[in-house]
Amino acid sequence: MTRNPAVAGQFYPADSAVLAGEVDAMLAAAPGVELEGRLVAIQVPHAGYPFSGPTAARAFSLLAGMDDVTVVMVGPSHRVMVTGGAVYDRGGWRTPLGRVAVDEELAAELVAREELFQALPEAHRLEHSLEVQLPFLQRRLSSFRILPVMVLQPIWSEVERMGRALAEVCRDRGVLLLASTDLYHGDSYENAKRFDRLTVELFAGLDPKALHAALDAREAQACGGYATAVVMVAARELDADRATVLDTTNSNEVMGERGGYCVGYSALAFSAVSERDEADADALGPAEQKVVLGLARRTVEEYVRSGEVPNLPEATGRLAERRGVFVTLHRDGALRGCIGYVEAVKPLLEAVRDMAVSAATEDPRFPSVGPAELEAVDIEVTVLSPLRRISDPESVEVGRHGLVIRRGGRSGLLLPQVPVEQGWDRREFLEHTCLKAGLPRDAWQDPGTELHVFTGQVLGEQP
Repeated sequence: MTRNPAVAGQFYPADSAVLAGEVDAMLAAAPGVELEGRLVAIQVPHAGYPFSGPTAARAFSLLAGMDDVTVVMVGPSHRVMVTGGAVYDRGGWRTPLGRVAVDEELAAELVAREELFQALPEAHRLEHSLEVQLPFLQRRLSSFRILPVMVLQPIWSEVERMGRALAEVCRDRGVLLLASTDLYHGDSYENAKRFDRLTVELFAGLDPKALHAALDAREAQACGGYATAVVMVAARELDADRATVLDTTNSNEVMGERGGYCVGYSALAFSAVSERDEADADALGPAEQKVVLGLARRTVEEYVRSGEVPNLPEATGRLAERRGVFVTLHRDGALRGCIGYVEAVKPLLEAVRDMAVSAATEDPRFPSVGPAELEAVDIEVTVLSPLRRISDPESVEVGRHGLVIRRGGRSGLLLPQVPVEQGWDRREFLEHTCLKAGLPRDAWQDPGTELHVFTGQVLGEQP
């Protein structure tokens, strides 16, 4: 299935050679910007090229060097009433410059992940807000696919859900987010300047909830403002922490006029400057956490009741990685079992299932969990990063690091949450880990003792 152009010859030239030349000229004229950090998303206008093209080119010029990327384009629907997000989920889109394939795998995952997203390719047939972005992408990128999504006026909770779902399916993929919006539409140049100043400030503030509230109150105006809010939620989830305003203008200024109908335009870049630390970079997302905790609960209940274990769910991404993992059981706030793999010896879900069985039935400190206890038992899963050997005990951070101490064939491990729960400082944490290994309390000071730290993402059934 191929979507043919709806506005070629209206918003941009229908002749391929003329179109290529016009886009290339606008990209070449765009001022060079040294963007700090990793580019996560752009916001671009969607008016006719003579009006908003040079502004859009300032954002598209930043895409030089990107390759094999999926551009998730989120824009407003001008012609069709949609609820949630209307996804164009298959085939491709054609412009005078050729055909661009839709990322069908990503589309299917998005629709399956969040029910607010629906596969509605027909809703896109006459819409211009995303189509006008394609020629810029075609002239700037050598290899890319698209995922077109349209929204109308979702409430805040829907914006938040859609943005987070987008981030979840896009994380660890080669993805660029694109928000398509123009700004003020009206008969006053003065009002255009006033409204656009506030709207762009809200874009640059990277606070999608504040933007949504201002749009609802009509304090900010943007015909794709809600689409931009969705992208901002996703961009923040994907670590964007810096917004760079590349250009603001309006149709009066472009045409050298001061009066008559006026439409505002802006271009921004959202980038990740402060990258996540090692622990955050490997962290499971909310959907992955749900899978892990659900598997641990099912395993404990089925094994305790029947001696059988559940089948493993399909594992992709982080869930398929080999990770160290501990499963901890509590009853009435007291420890009821805790066993784990320190090293990454098995894929995560398999390790979770193994350790759930072990925590319930093989911890030598406790009798096996019985069926009558199951409702009273809370489950906690700690997913570990790889061990990292350290030479300076002062580098151990209470509340962040778990600790492994080894010497002479003995080894002790304490999870990151233990010293916090016990109120220990660093020295006490080191001493108790030595005792856990069966070593003298001060063995951590011996040059022959190995100290290893790790981080752990703690997933718990209790808030």
